[in-house]
Amino acid sequence: MSEHEGPGGVRRSRRARWYVVAAVLVVVVGTTSVVVMTRVTSEAGQVGQAPPPVETAKVEKTDLQEEEEASGTLGYGAENSLAARKQGTITSLPAAGTVLSRGKAVYGVDAKPVPLFYGTLPFFRDLADGATDGPDVKQLEENLKALGFGGFGAPDKKFTSATAAALKKWQKSLGAEQTGTFGQGDVVLAPGEIRVSQLAAQLGGPSGGELLKYTGTGRVVEVKLDAAKQAIAKEGDKVGIDITGGRAATGTITEVGKVAENGKDSAGQDNGKPTIKVKITLDDPGAAGSLDSTPVSVRFTKEVHSGVLAVPVGALLALAEGGYAVEVDEGGKRRLVAVKTGLFSGGRVEVTGTGLSAGMRVVTTS
Repeated sequence: MSEHEGPGGVRRSRRARWYVVAAVLVVVVGTTSVVVMTRVTSEAGQVGQAPPPVETAKVEKTDLQEEEEASGTLGYGAENSLAARKQGTITSLPAAGTVLSRGKAVYGVDAKPVPLFYGTLPFFRDLADGATDGPDVKQLEENLKALGFGGFGAPDKKFTSATAAALKKWQKSLGAEQTGTFGQGDVVLAPGEIRVSQLAAQLGGPSGGELLKYTGTGRVVEVKLDAAKQAIAKEGDKVGIDITGGRAATGTITEVGKVAENGKDSAGQDNGKPTIKVKITLDDPGAAGSLDSTPVSVRFTKEVHSGVLAVPVGALLALAEGGYAVEVDEGGKRRLVAVKTGLFSGGRVEVTGTGLSAGMRVVTTS
């Protein structure tokens, strides 16, 4: 039960021929304040007068789940810095928001494009025919082959004349000098497709320092969850997401942090409450619309009760002697059935009681 749920429509019962809603009482269940609708007997009216119409609801066999809400942010994830290693004057730059894939020019130096290659191993040396074997050679060949410049067989650690020939073809496609050699600064390296989030360099400035900041291309939700509640977040679990503006979506937990960080208050100051970072991907990326970044509320499932009987919370009657009952309506004839309550969720409550079964109708206030 989330902290705002509870038996908000519970009524207090007194037996009579018919009832009218007479008062509204406020009670406290646990630490949550809830409103209780009270029905009391009325002796007003004529003897034999028909009872006023009442609202009824069906007893359903269903699944209920207890949820925990946490605040998060929908965006493109953490920013990373990308450095330029080609020396010269910067002559072209991408616009913020641009998505770059392998082979696309990230920037230009002295009017020559510097494209994006995929990989995680920084190119730490220049490569040419006769270079010693190494993983950087394999990374180079993987990118050349992915761009359609092969001829050297399966990518491996050997730089051969076939590798040099593929390099010349790639250099020709760029309008660059066809040397058949590869320089450390000839490309920019990133793990995969990137989205430019902001620029750090300027046109006409010298190349060689930080060029830009980038993120992934898919929007993700990040939640800083109270570390004490880590158990409710498991990789692969589904969550509900309420996006600013009233849109609802679902997501899948893809990463749960294992190191607690100091929590921050609204002013960005440490509040002494450790948190863990939880990352969530949207099941439908289009659910976010055109928003780049916006606050969201994430609903984690704490507990699921499957195949239980449930009624609206407003069907509960608080008995004078303690406990609860529901008023079963059987073709206009009504009787009270004592019940035990279980999980409260989404305005419904789990109930068990002798003789109570799915399909029955109960009197309710909502």
